[in-house]
Amino acid sequence: MGAVDDYFSSVDATTAAVFERIRRALLEVAPEAEQGMSYGMAALKVEGRPLLGFRAAKQHLSIFPFSPEVVAAVSERLENFDLSKGTIRFTAEKPIPDEVVREIARLRVAEIERR
Repeated sequence: MGAVDDYFSSVDATTAAVFERIRRALLEVAPEAEQGMSYGMAALKVEGRPLLGFRAAKQHLSIFPFSPEVVAAVSERLENFDLSKGTIRFTAEKPIPDEVVREIARLRVAEIERR
């Protein structure tokens, strides 16, 4: 198992299912993504660079695209979500739409490839 699998197994089943759905959507765009750690959280990586991190808190779930530009690019599609410079917060009851997750992956992979 890798860091992401380990993290998913440490959270409750509902949270793990939501994060797993996000991972599947990411892997549709970036099948080469590998499990790892970045900034102390479980993350998928492309070319050794962080693609997306996962974190569960008591009141919400979060994903971290590691890019303020990517969050800004999808912000209009996430109007009813809690966004900050590098974080998207949501709940299991109101998860991020798969098409937005795929767009996040496309944008972030493009950033990684440009570097």
